[in-house]
Amino acid sequence: MPAKDNLHALFYPETVAVIGASSAPGKVGNTIVANMIGAGYRGKLFPVNPKGGEIEGLAVVSDIADLPRGLDLGVISVPRQFVIPSLEALAEIGAKSVIVITAGFKEVGGEGYHLEQKIIELCDKHGIALLGPNCLGMMNTAVGVNASFAAGHPNPGSIAFFSQSGALCVAILDWALGENVGFSKFVSLGNKAVLDEADMLEYLNNDEDTRVILGYIENVEHGESFLRQARKTCLNKPVIMIKSGTTAAGAKAASSHTGAIAGSDQTYTAAFHKSGVIRVGDVASLFNLAQAFSSQPLPKGPNLVVVTNSGGPGILAADSADRSHLTMAGLSQKTIQRLQEFLPSYAAFYNPVDIIGDADAKRYRQTLDVVAEDPMVHSIMVLLTPTATVEIEKTAEAVIHTAKKCGKPVFACFMGKNRVRKARLMLMEAGIPCYAFPEPAVRSIETMYEYYLWKHRPEPKYARIKGDKERALKVIRKHEQRNEPEIVEFEAQEVLKAYGLPTPQTSLARSSDEAVAAAEEIGYPVVLKIASPDISHKSDVGGVKVNLNDAAEVMSAFKDITARAQRMRQEAYIAGCLVQEMAPPGVKEVIIGFKRDEQFGPMLMFGLGGIYVEIMKDISFKLAPLSYQDAFEIVREIKSYMLLKGLKGEEPVNFVALEEIIMIMSQLALDLPQVWEAEFNPVLVNHERAIVADVRLTLHLKDEQ
Repeated sequence: MPAKDNLHALFYPETVAVIGASSAPGKVGNTIVANMIGAGYRGKLFPVNPKGGEIEGLAVVSDIADLPRGLDLGVISVPRQFVIPSLEALAEIGAKSVIVITAGFKEVGGEGYHLEQKIIELCDKHGIALLGPNCLGMMNTAVGVNASFAAGHPNPGSIAFFSQSGALCVAILDWALGENVGFSKFVSLGNKAVLDEADMLEYLNNDEDTRVILGYIENVEHGESFLRQARKTCLNKPVIMIKSGTTAAGAKAASSHTGAIAGSDQTYTAAFHKSGVIRVGDVASLFNLAQAFSSQPLPKGPNLVVVTNSGGPGILAADSADRSHLTMAGLSQKTIQRLQEFLPSYAAFYNPVDIIGDADAKRYRQTLDVVAEDPMVHSIMVLLTPTATVEIEKTAEAVIHTAKKCGKPVFACFMGKNRVRKARLMLMEAGIPCYAFPEPAVRSIETMYEYYLWKHRPEPKYARIKGDKERALKVIRKHEQRNEPEIVEFEAQEVLKAYGLPTPQTSLARSSDEAVAAAEEIGYPVVLKIASPDISHKSDVGGVKVNLNDAAEVMSAFKDITARAQRMRQEAYIAGCLVQEMAPPGVKEVIIGFKRDEQFGPMLMFGLGGIYVEIMKDISFKLAPLSYQDAFEIVREIKSYMLLKGLKGEEPVNFVALEEIIMIMSQLALDLPQVWEAEFNPVLVNHERAIVADVRLTLHLKDEQ
């Protein structure tokens, strides 16, 4: 039986044993037993300690062999050298799930790494669902399970949280207790020896107590299963995550923390986007969104209405909405007429609806009921500043009244602190997110709307691209046999031809006379490029000359290029020069490439050439395979997209031709796993066509692995 099939026993155990239980308060083994009792666990709990006796009023079992067979959950908190023997003993009695609290495994390297491998082998052999090692533990509020050594018990709720960092679990739990935030499940993954984030997503996707899933991860080791499960889960319920280790310093810290090898930030962003995971950069945003998603329906459109008793905050909210993907709703004439019936004549009847500083709770309630009925309104934000006359708690009641009956997402922003404290608590207890300032409220609504769009986007459609894979592999095998990782243009052209990629008319010339003959066959003007398997960056050796208009220029260029290359790179084999047709008029240069990520596979990149890539880093990324929609988006996500679309009467480039090259690059990346990196640079595109003018492929040779 696969380990993940025993996840129900982990979260809903009827029998639990704490291996390494202690009678000494403050010891981890004592805290776990006390937490289980304090959480109200109603199953059978067995403290295990060879000394016997009694712990927290429970009779101690002195030997694991004396525990009931088929034990649902064993929690191991013993010194490292006793973990493997304890796990073996639990396997002997048929334990279904285990939590290893003990640290000192993969995260410390050396012997710890090998011990963790033994844990994995044991669990695979016996089908044990194991959490950890090096973890805080796990909680399930639905059945009073707190198999952790954290302080405090979270309130029941609809938010599930899992984390690679036990310390972060402790901090978030303490914060949640202070904010009265409830959880369904609370899980510390630790080193993820057996159970990882994909397993958690699969289980929580089917968990009736969970409405929103939160996660903190430092790395993903099984990218394909994560992407597959994340997409499946996100179609059912929102998944919101923090990914750390995105900077050089953060990646180094991650490696020493849980033995994680952090992937590139762009790759994780692309992976989350592809699977529908909502990525946030800080814990505050994580819980702002968690509260919003767990309590409010999704907005079915972008139109936001703001009701306020103060003009300034209303303008701040409107400005924030204008910078987002939301729109300030245009209220219907009927709605405005209804507002005019009871609001003062000096109120602002258009959005934001300013009901003036002397507004009482009745005026708020009437206004909210009217705007909520407007079919053009998709979400509502209620702003309140604590003026001398405002009825703060009664206004909170008015907001709750509207939210319960309108069926649209309602968000509150009660500004201030002391005077609005009670009202905020009322709103939160009623399931209405309440913020101190308008901007985070707008961000929450925007994220919910974007998630709504993602859920309702059409199923991705993929092109059927069939290249001559065997023809391409012949080139790759030749380089593997010669132990050459670089396949440069004059040989990589064969790979392009195998996949039908559009290229300029090209000929290899081994002498100046051959170069002239090739140029005359192609037609002037032409380009000459150095042809050498040892020179991948031609410009570094002055290996490119363009706009050659006659035989004399071609002959001179050939001699100059080959002599310069031989002088600057004496070890290089010079095959001659490539003679190539000049780029068509009015072209723009773009770069299309991919780099293979160890966790997630090929990540494609697109950008304008020249300074846009080198200096401005204006690049967009997508993970293969690319759908038609992905190819459409990757071109339009760069900041300089308007240059391709055409400015001041200039014709737009042929986007269809460009997207076709991107789709073929995606297929090439999937077909040829030996290619670690590829770069089409430049791809020349105008309003008529797009051609791959230069190419470089990098192989991952076996001795590099």
